[in-house]
Amino acid sequence: MTAPQNGSISTEISDFLLNCFVRSPSWQRWLSLPLSLLFFLAMGANTTLLITIRLEASLHEPMYYLLSLLSLLDMVLCLSVIPKVLAIFWFDLRSISFFTCFLQMYIMNCFLAMESCTFMVMAYDRYVAVCQPLRCPSIITDQFVAKATMFILARNVLFTVPIPILSVQLHYCGRNVIENCICANMSVSRLSCDNVTINRVYQFAGGWTLLGSDLILIFLSYTLILRAVLRLKSEGAVAKALSTCGSHFILILFFSTILLVFVLTHVAKKKVSPDVPVLLNVLHHVIPAALNPIVYGVRTQEIKQGIQRLLKKGW
Repeated sequence: MTAPQNGSISTEISDFLLNCFVRSPSWQRWLSLPLSLLFFLAMGANTTLLITIRLEASLHEPMYYLLSLLSLLDMVLCLSVIPKVLAIFWFDLRSISFFTCFLQMYIMNCFLAMESCTFMVMAYDRYVAVCQPLRCPSIITDQFVAKATMFILARNVLFTVPIPILSVQLHYCGRNVIENCICANMSVSRLSCDNVTINRVYQFAGGWTLLGSDLILIFLSYTLILRAVLRLKSEGAVAKALSTCGSHFILILFFSTILLVFVLTHVAKKKVSPDVPVLLNVLHHVIPAALNPIVYGVRTQEIKQGIQRLLKKGW
């Protein structure tokens, strides 16, 4: 049964209505163009990066395979959220089916955790490259990347499955209007007539366990890298070591800064407009995806040269 458009129903619902920026409706007008540009930039830049790494034999190395994985995750996250948000902005297509909503919820949680885990593996790669350069070719191999990819998939697929399962088992018998642009777990669960304590606890515990452990290991890797760099006596060696880690560190800053601001606005939600966390949540799915391939493309000489060679060949 399709829910009535007034947002109030007396029977179980079969679809939801996404209500973006309830308190700031003008945001939809001025956000639609930059969000569209960021979306197309993200798709184009990541596609270019993936094709370059695929076609250039010189880029068939573990570091670039990890970068390809990161690009794929970025594209899936972006595609799972931004087209629907733009459809709401442009055509007021606010309705989303029950199944699609929970599928989007799972993809967002699972692939965000995968991205965090990929950053952690990349940080370990940089640690080995700087702190154990002689052993790096024997440690960071194609086999290592394959095992790391399997670990990333298995850990995050299994740990995030309960989030949509817990939410889909709730009894939705009240309003069907989600005060969000996306099917965020807590925004959806809030509409349930049941107790959602378990959902809240699992979302909090799971999020901090997965993302928190990744960030701790990333911080530890860069602490050890910095300590090793400070011991180097040659300025050239220091510059080379910092350059090796620079691009990856910038990507982590993009990822973690928006996520941190998003968390802080939720903590201080009484002091900020409820639309601010919604905006940050949307931007977190497109800004890193748009900037990650550009940062690596600009700062990594091998990728720049690969793109130039493809352009010369008429690609």
